[in-house]
Amino acid sequence: MSKGFGPNDLVNCYRRGVFPMADSREDDFFYLVEPKERGILPLDKLHISRSMQKFRRKTDLKVTFNTDFSSVIQACADERDDTWISFGIESLYTLLHRRGEAHSVEVWDADVLVGGLYGVTQGGAFFGESMFSRRTNASKIALIHLVEHLNDKNFSLLDTQFLTEHLASLGAIEIPQSEYLEKLLSALEIDACFD
Repeated sequence: MSKGFGPNDLVNCYRRGVFPMADSREDDFFYLVEPKERGILPLDKLHISRSMQKFRRKTDLKVTFNTDFSSVIQACADERDDTWISFGIESLYTLLHRRGEAHSVEVWDADVLVGGLYGVTQGGAFFGESMFSRRTNASKIALIHLVEHLNDKNFSLLDTQFLTEHLASLGAIEIPQSEYLEKLLSALEIDACFD
């Protein structure tokens, strides 16, 4: 699937609980995924270890939002040997970003981009897509700032799609897709604004 598939179609996918993936960077087609078990990070359950708290107090890393979306999505694709972020998918998310429906978190060491993440918003839901790190803890810093920002902006759902060890260390859990869809419906009724 990809020919004739536009940003409105992509938004509708998220609103019904599915998301796209491709088999490679150069793949012209992508498919829709609906995991039976869905990863989420409850916004009131963020776990910041003592060592991470200490790192945050001492680090010179700076965090911004929506400053360099294109570099973040490119880095998320390029930092992996195998990526599901095809050029077509990247183009779709860039269009969503221009519409104010896709957002990035950037982590900087002076003026060098060293980590970040991006995702899509609808209502009070943030659909986390991918993250990257070129410095120790850079992606964790991005995620921590994202959670704090989402709480400030009245979001209720942070969808991580899958559960990884990295995400679990920060408090992410897995729930059945049926439970996820209930949370999604509630989140879509919230009038939240990321910016």
